[in-house]
Amino acid sequence: MKTKIKKFYTWAIIILLLVFAAFIYGKYYFTYSEGERTGILQKFSYRGQIFKTWEGEIILSSVTSSQNVPLASEKFLFSVLDKEVADSLTKLTGNAVTVHYKQKNGKLMWRGDTEYFVDKVTRK
Repeated sequence: MKTKIKKFYTWAIIILLLVFAAFIYGKYYFTYSEGERTGILQKFSYRGQIFKTWEGEIILSSVTSSQNVPLASEKFLFSVLDKEVADSLTKLTGNAVTVHYKQKNGKLMWRGDTEYFVDKVTRK
């Protein structure tokens, strides 16, 4: 009888660990969506109190005036994990850029402040 109970608890713990691992993967590592955004790189910085991460902000203009000045715009906030991409973005602050991003279902404090992770940048 004791071996059956012990076997049951062992399998229950294994199943719970697998469910927990699947949840963590789906929430924080699975790519929910992926795409590109184009706009003016307004801000890019290395910040954080305990965990330092690269964070950026792009102004996406939806309506421009005759002088090519954005009238209606929204911000695209993103994080960067790769140091080479971060170095490229640092040099492009104030310029029009196109970034390729991957959106996750959640965020972890040591990976960044947003669910959007930029992995490639090109100057427009």
